Amino acid sequence: MSGSNDEERSVRAAVDGELRLLDPGVRASPDAVTALLDPEFTEFGASGRSYDRTSILAVTSAADENAPEPITATGMSGVLLAPGLVHLTYISVSNGLRVRRSSLWRRSDSGWRLYFHQGTPTGSS
Repeated sequence: MSGSNDEERSVRAAVDGELRLLDPGVRASPDAVTALLDPEFTEFGASGRSYDRTSILAVTSAADENAPEPITATGMSGVLLAPGLVHLTYISVSNGLRVRRSSLWRRSDSGWRLYFHQGTPTGSS
């Protein structure tokens, strides 16, 4: 039973972090974004580009200027893969673009941080 509670707490922490990263106020703050990213963070973006912890800051801070509507997330679900490692999946929508998302969150001494993220554009269905 405690394993279940640990899984719920871990998944909730990852979901909370993911939702913070979608928040325009957080995205506009390089310090806030950096605090949520693992030092070894990598991303394969919906654009096909790859990013690390430093290069993603240009995208997140510029996103505020280029996205008149907020990013929405639907169908977010998560699973504890191993102690301290959560996998999240969901669909994001921004400016009419639907993207299937996958994130790995890793617990460290500093708390839960995004270790890996991938976005794949999808059709409207």
